[in-house]
Amino acid sequence: MAKLYETYEKGMEFAESEGSALMPISHTLQNAHINIVLDGNGHFKRAGVLEKTQIVLPATERSAGRASGEAPHPLADKVHYVAADYPKYGGKKKAYFEGYLRQLQDWCDSEWSHPKVRAVLNYVKGRRVVEDLVESGICQLDDQGAYLLTKWALQDDSPPLLFKVLPKEQGTTEQGNALVCWSVETEGDPVPQTWLDTSVQESWIHYNAQSAGSPALCYVTGGYEPRASNHPAKLRHTGDKAKLISANDHSGFTFRGRFLNSSQAAGVSLEVTQKAHSALRWLISRQGHRNGDQVMVAWAVSGRELPDLFAATHEFDLNDYSTVDNSEDQNATLLRDLTKDLGQRFAHSLHLYMAGYRARLEPMESVVIMALDSATPGRMAITYYRDFIAEEYLEKVELWHQELAWPQRVSKEMKAGSGRKRTEVIWPVSAPSPWAILNAAYGDVIKSNEALKKNLYERLLPSIIEGRPIPRDLVDLTVRRASNPNGSEKWEWERNLGVACALYRGFHARHPSNSIRREYAMALDTEYDSRDYLYGRLLAVGERIEEMAMFLASESARSTQASRLMQRFADRPASTWLTIEKALTPYQQRLRTKSPALEGAYKTLLDSIFSSFRSPDDFSSDKRLSGEFLLGFHCQRKWLRDHKLSGGHWISKAEAETENTINEGIEQ
Repeated sequence: MAKLYETYEKGMEFAESEGSALMPISHTLQNAHINIVLDGNGHFKRAGVLEKTQIVLPATERSAGRASGEAPHPLADKVHYVAADYPKYGGKKKAYFEGYLRQLQDWCDSEWSHPKVRAVLNYVKGRRVVEDLVESGICQLDDQGAYLLTKWALQDDSPPLLFKVLPKEQGTTEQGNALVCWSVETEGDPVPQTWLDTSVQESWIHYNAQSAGSPALCYVTGGYEPRASNHPAKLRHTGDKAKLISANDHSGFTFRGRFLNSSQAAGVSLEVTQKAHSALRWLISRQGHRNGDQVMVAWAVSGRELPDLFAATHEFDLNDYSTVDNSEDQNATLLRDLTKDLGQRFAHSLHLYMAGYRARLEPMESVVIMALDSATPGRMAITYYRDFIAEEYLEKVELWHQELAWPQRVSKEMKAGSGRKRTEVIWPVSAPSPWAILNAAYGDVIKSNEALKKNLYERLLPSIIEGRPIPRDLVDLTVRRASNPNGSEKWEWERNLGVACALYRGFHARHPSNSIRREYAMALDTEYDSRDYLYGRLLAVGERIEEMAMFLASESARSTQASRLMQRFADRPASTWLTIEKALTPYQQRLRTKSPALEGAYKTLLDSIFSSFRSPDDFSSDKRLSGEFLLGFHCQRKWLRDHKLSGGHWISKAEAETENTINEGIEQ
């Protein structure tokens, strides 16, 4: 709460510069449906229906958190609050006009009265709000012209606009639920809308502060200030009733026995709670990550921008170094060696990207990560909370992206001329997003299981921002699904393969045991002689031989024998490889006829892999393969797609050739 209160003060500066409003205290957010326009003396001029319009309206402590019962907003409110003649037209809701009028009158009688508010008071005192709305064609009466309609029965005619914008309750529309806001037009006033006029907002804030309760100890500021007894709701959206702080259970003995009343448990002042909740609402709408009722948000108390916690690395613009201004990082840019392998280049780019954030944030600045969830519609809880200094936060985020970096399959829309677009598949080096990880582990099941999704996000969060080990069951699930291409679309399996390799690499990079911890290279490592890694390489070459033989024979594309037997290969590699090798014989003969150099190059490649096994027993063992075989398979598979045979030697393709399979592997 203290951090949010501090964020509000800092965030006001950024909100103004960015044009994103941070809600003032003593105000709340509502969907408005009707705008009534008055003149400066409170005479009705016209009215109109508002579609999908959210406004910030003055609110009391009670009305901001009202769920049922009478609690009028001071200025804009629903028809059954602002219209004295609502019962006369048969309104189904309970009328609260007298309470609304009394509150408005008190405001206008105070020293903080405002001309526009007085105009509204003069108008509602006339007690003909519904009558004017009916005459303007906004509200609809029944055939007898006596009562407000609750259902539009004319099937041939389109319903009036008010019936379209109001929510239905059990098939009926209650016009008394329409929220009325006010515009007061006076000569020379460029902002007639009361909800946009900052002088009206300030007028209400001063009046409300003056009429607040008696001072008490605020646990956040340590001072004696008017204490809040009703804390704001609507944190995640305008219909959100869940509250972070509430104590209205006076009959269930929730706190009795320990305290005599709820104020003894904790006390927060009115100003602090309103600013803190407003800041949290602003942060959620601006940078929160939503997952049903679960919300996760990370922010710097200064209000400055942070890297997105749940983004994949390829979503960052790693070529944007414009914000880097310290000399150390500029030197790093100059020394960047593009001839080094992909892993080093990626690490350099990522470090420079994070350096941009380091340059903008103070080293000791506070960064907070918070997760919220609600088990019931009225109660919300903080399910995760961590407070970092900025340097530590950026270090953890950078570490996550470095340790889980692996080529990932990404579809990207490209311009194809004449305004058309084409989809291109690219393989950027990137840590997968948490959503991609959950999809790779559970497939479509995750989309319909909210509880599982929430649970997995909460388990991944400590791995991302605290550097904790990656959950072993997630790694095993992704490896198992990536080892079985059958039953998945090719794009889906390739995506799962990239994610499984990234998780397996990250799992071993941060494993607490020194004997298991290992750093895997992102490119093909021909010196690495692990049995599982070599078996993965063998499978990739076997798949490539069959693919190229089919291509040269102009056969239509189909799954290869290596692909169909991949899961069995992972369980019993030695015996399954004999089956695959036997099935490869006709394809090798076909290659020998069509392209003998290519067939010879593949055979040499297979021989070099066979000879890399540490012992014959390693090769002949049918022991189940670990996820490491996927790393060898993926690296070898990518190497074969990125190289071609030229003059009897494998050479790298040009960047434009990488996706061109027409000449792939054929000696030129």
